[in-house]
Amino acid sequence: MSEEKSLNFIEEIVEEHLKSGKYTSITTRFPPEPNGYLHIGHAKSICLNFGLAKKYGGKTNLRFDDTNPTTEETEYVESIKEDVRWLGFEWAQELYASNYFEQLYGFAMKLIEKGLAYVDDSSSEEIAQQKGTPTTPGVRNAFAERTPEDNAKIFREMREGKYEDGSKVVRAKIDMSSPNMLLRDPIIYRIKHAHHHRTGDDWCIYPMYDFAHGQSDSIENITHSICTLEFVPHRDLYDWCIENLEIFPSHQYEFARLNMTYTVMSKRKLLQLVNEKHVNGWDDPRMSTISGMRRRGYPAEAIREFCDRIGIAKRENLIDVGLLEFCVREQLNKIALRRMVVFDPLKVVITNYTGEEELLTSENNPEDPNGGHREVPFSKELYIEREDFMEVAPKKYFRLSPGQMVRLKSAYIIKCEEVVKDAEGNITEVRCTYIPESKSGSDTSGINVKGTLHWVSISHAATAEVRLYDRLFKVEDVANAEGDFKEHINDDSLHVVGHAYAEPALLNDKVDDRYQFIRKGYFILDKESTSDKLVFNRTVTLKDGWAKEVKKG
Repeated sequence: MSEEKSLNFIEEIVEEHLKSGKYTSITTRFPPEPNGYLHIGHAKSICLNFGLAKKYGGKTNLRFDDTNPTTEETEYVESIKEDVRWLGFEWAQELYASNYFEQLYGFAMKLIEKGLAYVDDSSSEEIAQQKGTPTTPGVRNAFAERTPEDNAKIFREMREGKYEDGSKVVRAKIDMSSPNMLLRDPIIYRIKHAHHHRTGDDWCIYPMYDFAHGQSDSIENITHSICTLEFVPHRDLYDWCIENLEIFPSHQYEFARLNMTYTVMSKRKLLQLVNEKHVNGWDDPRMSTISGMRRRGYPAEAIREFCDRIGIAKRENLIDVGLLEFCVREQLNKIALRRMVVFDPLKVVITNYTGEEELLTSENNPEDPNGGHREVPFSKELYIEREDFMEVAPKKYFRLSPGQMVRLKSAYIIKCEEVVKDAEGNITEVRCTYIPESKSGSDTSGINVKGTLHWVSISHAATAEVRLYDRLFKVEDVANAEGDFKEHINDDSLHVVGHAYAEPALLNDKVDDRYQFIRKGYFILDKESTSDKLVFNRTVTLKDGWAKEVKKG
């Protein structure tokens, strides 16, 4: 019997709340800002929030934190929804912070009327200076002495558009000597004459994230508002607003964000990579975005398994990207269709084969008992990988060389009899004989060989472009590496094989099928593929080659 998995600290909190009767059911939310595409770090948060609700019979809202109109786009909203669904989750309600603009305005007005907020005409530089330092208390300016009536009047005028951007802000009146700098009269509203992707030009004032977030949670009766550790200092303001507005007491809990080797997790940095053309868009298969990983062929099941394995903790650490790749390999090994593709062809002519064409059967996936078989055409002229032949071979070389035998995968044993070269001495083809009695599945030849090669029939081969992707960065801890992070981009992160040769079964498979190109790695058909030109992306190698490089270093 397997041991029951221990609870993480958030699950312990939830179970205690349900047991004590504090809540009869739980409600969580995933609240992305629609200013970019989601990355693997967001996947951890998605799996946590939706996973908790699923485990404890609750629900999860998808709420877009769209309070900054200058950075947000509908494109990002749609991509986020696609990513969440692709990961295997469905939200109870699709909501937007902009749904609550009227309520949030009313909340701010309530704080003003209670003397707990005021309009400040100071510049951002003046406000920053007046806040003091972590060791020096801040000082309130004269604008804090405005009466609630004056503040309410000016706030209404701000909404009406009477003032320019940056000319006034609304600040909560809390404690200018607090050790938590975020409580030193934080800004809760600012003027921004900008078109909003949902509300258009209805508003020219917008709530700050710290003000909108907790109140949006409260409006939705969120029981467990789960954030990453950088929001720990924000919790005091979250609680202060809810307490003074006397609204539903949502509460914030923090966990360690995902930091992963050879990867950046910053939307700002990912946007730089896109805008400066270091990658080919947000869904470039080298990106840490969920859409990039989907295009690269990472299964959603593997990402969920990865998030489950790394767990939920209170302390930051750096996760090895090799664990994610392990989860991907483990899943793909179960589902990937085996296919033969030759990247760097060397022609093989079987001189004693007289058949025009023979259809051989081969397993689609030996790991899947229901995977079935496919037919592979065999003929007199084949391609093998050039690296699988050596004219002068060392001892214990088990691939093809003069006088040596190898097995062709799912076919016959062949023996190299002759090497043909051009005028410059380059090998153009090798001539072999085959053993008719050695057919795979019915071999009566009695010959044992140690090498097995993949191959394709030249006359039946489909041509394809193959994109071999590797890690985008060449240093382990990109976030803490010296210099500009772009200096650490791996220049060899993409190698394109422009003219590979594939067995024809690849012409008939579905777009979402996953493949193991035998002896080459795992691959998926790219969205740029057409009926005239197949394009495949390498998802991951068969083994972790980077681990060997690290050991060498």
